[in-house]
Amino acid sequence: MTFNPLEQRGIPLDRQIRNWSELNIEPIDPDRADPYTRCRIITMNGIETEAIFFSHNFARVCPQLEAKQQLAEIRYVEAQQQRVVNWLLPGQSSVLETVLGYEQVATDLTSWVARMEPDPYLRQAYEFGVLEDFDHLYRYANLYEMLEHRKAEKIVDNLTEVMPGRPTFMQHRDPVDNVRDPYDRNRVDPISRLHALTIMSAEQQTMNFYMNVGPMYMEPIARQLYQEIGLIEEAHVTHYESLLDPGETWWERLVLHEYNECYLYHSFMETESDRKVKAVWELHLNMELEHLRLACDMMRKHDGREPESILPRSLPSPVTFEPNKEFLRNLLATQVDLTTLGTGYVRDAHERFQRMQERVHDAQKAPSEVVIDRHREMFGREYRLQTDGEHPVESLREARVKS
Repeated sequence: MTFNPLEQRGIPLDRQIRNWSELNIEPIDPDRADPYTRCRIITMNGIETEAIFFSHNFARVCPQLEAKQQLAEIRYVEAQQQRVVNWLLPGQSSVLETVLGYEQVATDLTSWVARMEPDPYLRQAYEFGVLEDFDHLYRYANLYEMLEHRKAEKIVDNLTEVMPGRPTFMQHRDPVDNVRDPYDRNRVDPISRLHALTIMSAEQQTMNFYMNVGPMYMEPIARQLYQEIGLIEEAHVTHYESLLDPGETWWERLVLHEYNECYLYHSFMETESDRKVKAVWELHLNMELEHLRLACDMMRKHDGREPESILPRSLPSPVTFEPNKEFLRNLLATQVDLTTLGTGYVRDAHERFQRMQERVHDAQKAPSEVVIDRHREMFGREYRLQTDGEHPVESLREARVKS
């Protein structure tokens, strides 16, 4: 049976505020949890964080007092939801273990969205970006073994391969070349709006996380690697947020945010393997159904339009975390040498790209390359998890230290 959030009634807003004991939820077990449960938690943390940021920004430009008060009520509940979701992550996990989870999210969520995206231009944007996050996973996995003497398969559990993507040092582009053309809100498939909002939110949360945790390390190579990859994550947020049509009204965006939360909570409720976490997804879905109803009422009142004009008639197929090994290997074989020029993609190292490379690197080896060199020095080889054979790109195959 199809599920249409617009036809469902959720928990009334005045019954959604929880007390401290209800917020103090038991975290997942880091040694037994399904890696994709961790991925779903990280994803929903990013989605809820974006919802809060968006609501605050909307409130700063909204002239209607009644609407601002309604936004404040919903936003407080969203803030409680964000704490519950984020606090599902176990405190005993190290920052680097959480980072590996973030990059597994970026790899497998973006891959899934790229596979499902109907618009060729938007699909190319996701295919381009995922090869960069895939490389970040490889760099952090090498740092993880260097600092904590553990292997990344403890985190990714053979679901996601760990090997080079588009090398991180090649990801530093002139900022103007990170801006893409937006979709046309009058023509785009509704699922494309949800995809763009989802990936932008996830990348924004990754950017925020690295901005805050990077300087907490004492080891210089760790601080440098977080700094480098953090800059790339900022570029990724620029890349993905530029896909959104700037002509969308604030009310339209509000409805899209709330609908997307319903979509993702419903998706994860349908696919979650952890019974306790699934109960959180179900509870939050029932809260979001009411948020969506209120957002739709505000759109009708202040925008003069029906929300159905911008939304799917029923929820699309559930967003699913699953292995994307073959898909990624095909992308590596065909797109690893791409860069951007204007709003398009090229294989040439054009003048603006080369100028940016020279300014950022200044004839020095990038931290993302140094961490691999040092791992080879420590262990005699780099860390990789290649479950499906050799790297599909010969130049990116492993180079071992000669004894």
